Amino acid sequence: MTTETTTAAESGTWTLGDLKVNRIGFGAMRLPQNGAALQAAAASGDRDRAIAVLRRAVDLGVNHIDTAAFYFSPLRSANELINSALGGPYPDDLVIATKVGPARDASGEWTAHAGPGQLRGQVEENLRQLGRDHLDVVNLRVLGTDSVAERFGVLAELREAGLIRHLGVSNVTPEQLAEARTIAPVVCVQNMYGIGVRPEYDAFVRSCGEQGIAFVPFFAIAAAGREQGAAGAESEELLTVARAHGASPAQVRLAWTLHRGPHVLAIPGTGNPDHLADNVAAGALRLTDEDLALLEGLHHRAAE
Repeated sequence: MTTETTTAAESGTWTLGDLKVNRIGFGAMRLPQNGAALQAAAASGDRDRAIAVLRRAVDLGVNHIDTAAFYFSPLRSANELINSALGGPYPDDLVIATKVGPARDASGEWTAHAGPGQLRGQVEENLRQLGRDHLDVVNLRVLGTDSVAERFGVLAELREAGLIRHLGVSNVTPEQLAEARTIAPVVCVQNMYGIGVRPEYDAFVRSCGEQGIAFVPFFAIAAAGREQGAAGAESEELLTVARAHGASPAQVRLAWTLHRGPHVLAIPGTGNPDHLADNVAAGALRLTDEDLALLEGLHHRAAE
């Protein structure tokens, strides 16, 4: 399938609160470390490449970028790269979503999740790094199944104060989403999901759409590879669909997620400009009913 001539607009649009975005976005996690694990050092030449990828993403119509202050390597941070590449001023239609909750110390080691008293500091750190006076979307990243009320309440107060425009939740259960919605509007849920990944959440994905909430899967391409990226041989079902469309398995994985509903957004990340164009082009891939039936069987079998 064609890539360079395809823009993110061909994926369709969704509105996060009052912010319209193209359904194919960009995840910035890999930029600081060029696709390696979060603890890895980055080569000196990667900064210019990362900035070029961000600018190319916007050129290709991407107007939804996912990031976090804890996306950093020993040499640079995703937020700083976004600010350098796109700030001063940012494009009017660009929506930047960030996450708070997880924390890493200066050495890169993960520390305890932020409590209610630490969340404002994390929001302010994202504001400073991005050079913004407000954050478009802030997702509360959750660890475990405990109540989110106190922490989400802090973010709701910051939203009322004008530091945050819209709120989302990440890595949550349906019950935690319901709890958050009693405190403030939720515009998106960001959970791990993809072909063969958490099929038990299929109903949750549908439910988000019924509630007018965007579902934003992460690791939709990498699946079990997570931060390390996709690994291992692809199934014959997925390869069959890819060959039928002249597409890559990664493009089929992205297209499959978008076919789960008009409320599903994609945020594939890469530090490679060629992969970027391929990812954006996946938004124009239209799977047939036969394709979807084949992949549905894989989705449920792969998790058995």
